[in-house]
Amino acid sequence: MIYKCMYKTIDTFSNIIMNSDGKYLTGLWFEDSKDSYKHTTNCKEKDLEIFRQTSKWLDIYFSGKIPNFIPKYKIQNLTIFRQEVINIMNTIKFGKTMTYSDISKIIAKNRGIRKMSSQAVGGAVGWNPICIIIPCHRVVGVNGNLIGYGGGIKNKIELLKHEKNDMNKYFIPKGDTAL
Repeated sequence: MIYKCMYKTIDTFSNIIMNSDGKYLTGLWFEDSKDSYKHTTNCKEKDLEIFRQTSKWLDIYFSGKIPNFIPKYKIQNLTIFRQEVINIMNTIKFGKTMTYSDISKIIAKNRGIRKMSSQAVGGAVGWNPICIIIPCHRVVGVNGNLIGYGGGIKNKIELLKHEKNDMNKYFIPKGDTAL
C-alpha cells in the first residue's frame, strides 16, 4: 500500500507531496511539477511516522538550518548507475552546486574509464524520486545554466536562493523546457 501526505511550504515554494510504503519515504516532489507522473498520487492520505520525520526535516531545512538527520527512504528501480549519481549528489553541501559534467567526470574516474556521458548523468539526476533530501536541485548545467529540474525552474531557483547561492552565477537558457 502506498500513502501520501501534503507538506505546506513557505510562500515562495510550491507545496510538497510525500509518498510512503508505510515505513519508508518513497517519494518527495513539488505539487503540480513535471515530476508528478513518476509518483503515486491516487492513494490514501495517512499520518505516518515517516511523514512526521520528513516534515521535521523539511521544517529545519526551510528555516535555513541544515538538518542533522536523514529520514529513512527507499528507492524503487535503483540501478547501479543511478545509485552512483545519488551518492555523488548526496555529497553536494548546502549552498554549493555541481555540474552534470562534474558528476560524469567523477563517475568516469571511479570506473577507470576515459569518459562518461553528462546526458546520462542528467537522466539519472532527473529520475531522482526524492527531491531536496537527495539534492538534485544542486546540480546545474555548464556555465551556470539552470536546466532540467522536474520540480520546476521556479522552485530550483528558490532552493538555490534559500541556500544562499550567488544567483549572479546562474541563468535560464532561452527555450528551456524545464520552466
